[in-house]
Amino acid sequence: MPPAHEGGCLCGAVRLRAEGEPKWVSYCHCQSCRRHTGAPVAAWAGFERPQVSFTPEPTWFASSPGVRRAFCGRCGSSLAFQGERWPTETHICLGAFDDPEPLAPGGHACADERIAWMHISDPPT
Repeated sequence: MPPAHEGGCLCGAVRLRAEGEPKWVSYCHCQSCRRHTGAPVAAWAGFERPQVSFTPEPTWFASSPGVRRAFCGRCGSSLAFQGERWPTETHICLGAFDDPEPLAPGGHACADERIAWMHISDPPT
């Protein structure tokens, strides 16, 4: 049986579960992801939507056309991303997992948008 990855928000009001292995794990340097997470770079694991469940459903915000981002309506923790570009996927913030250790990023998305002082030594994807 493939592993399940569990996590949740800072206050514990929203829990999440991702069944099996992610399709990919990556850093993202785009401005939208930086603002969503409040960090200089975001880290995500992409799962097929049926693999992911939330209890209860988080609050979703339409951050740009065709994109929505999930967060806890109580504490504000960033949790997930869904977008028309990846219509079958839910992307989970690595920081929301209880144990992100086995989910090491394998590349960098939007590296051309990275903050100048953010140096990366592995190749962007």
